[in-house]
Amino acid sequence: MPKPTLLVEDKPFDRDLAIVALERANLLDDTVVLNDGVEALDYLLRRGAYADRASGNPSVILLDLKMPRMDGVEVLEAVRAHADTAQIPVVMLTSSKEASDLDKCYALGANAYVVKPIEFRELVGAISDIGTFWAVVNEPPAGSIKHHLLPDS
Repeated sequence: MPKPTLLVEDKPFDRDLAIVALERANLLDDTVVLNDGVEALDYLLRRGAYADRASGNPSVILLDLKMPRMDGVEVLEAVRAHADTAQIPVVMLTSSKEASDLDKCYALGANAYVVKPIEFRELVGAISDIGTFWAVVNEPPAGSIKHHLLPDS
C-alpha cells in the first residue's frame, strides 16, 4: 500500500507538473498538496485548519525551496526541530542550483536535494522516481501514517 506523500509547492505550474508526475506513478491518491511553508507546518503539527486531521506523518515531504511567507529552509528547520516530525524524510525539490542552498539544506538534515529538470519528461521521471521510492519502497519510521496502518508483527 502506498504511503502518503506531502507536496509543498507555491507555483501553480510547478505544482501541476508535480501532480501529473505523481499521478503517473499512481501516487496522487495518497498525496496531500499544500501551497506554502506555513500551511505545511500547520498540516504537520495538526494545527489551524488541520487540527482535526488523522494522526501520523507522511512518508516523505517534497518541499520547494523558494516560497513566500515561509521558505523551504525555514520549514526544514522546523520539521527537524520538532520531535513528532524530525524523522520524516524531506526531499528539497527546487530550481536552485546554488551551492549555498544545497549546503544549507543538507546541513539542516534534508534527505535529498533535487534540482527540477527543465524538460517536462525529465521532471515527471524525477518526481515519479522520488515518490515511488519514498512512498512505496522505503520503510517509514514509527509515527508515519503507513506505520499506523501496518499490523503489529
